[in-house]
Amino acid sequence: MTGLRRAGYVLAGGRSSRMGRDKAFLPVNQAGEIMIDRVARLVLGAAGNVTLIGPPERYSRLGYRVVSDKIENCGPLGGLYTALNMTDADWNLIAACDMPDLTAGLLETLFATAESVDADCVVPQSPGGLDPLCAVYHRRCAAAATDAIDLKILKMHNFISNLQVVFLPVSDSAALRNINTPEEWSSR
Repeated sequence: MTGLRRAGYVLAGGRSSRMGRDKAFLPVNQAGEIMIDRVARLVLGAAGNVTLIGPPERYSRLGYRVVSDKIENCGPLGGLYTALNMTDADWNLIAACDMPDLTAGLLETLFATAESVDADCVVPQSPGGLDPLCAVYHRRCAAAATDAIDLKILKMHNFISNLQVVFLPVSDSAALRNINTPEEWSSR
């Protein structure tokens, strides 16, 4: 990846315990496209490349590059740490695999904003709140991710509070909705 300005990563290392099955494989449309494929396709379109961060034995059959978390049991911050410690790109899109209504326009706007400001990361802010699991991080945040893990500061909201963040206003929070439970899945 040497020389890239953009890289894309899809976090897929969760246990899906509230869903009761791997939510990454839930179908999101009539064609049978699964959630992780949809998110990976959108990330690929915005970044020009995509890597899944999760168990290779679970996701390698999907045809994408898959890497395991470098440090296990750190939640999404572990995935971000993994991405930032392997990237050569300046700006790195991190997207959770459980966002079925994500849009290409939002991802492109995140990158365009990041490339036009002096910040560590660009995080969408909707009426539903902040979403650091659909955000663009500069590779210099790798050291901050390492420090946060060392200090056991594993919540993403706490992690970004120590960064220079630009908040991107998003009027429709549906694009940022995560699906975590069967009830959320059936109500979409």
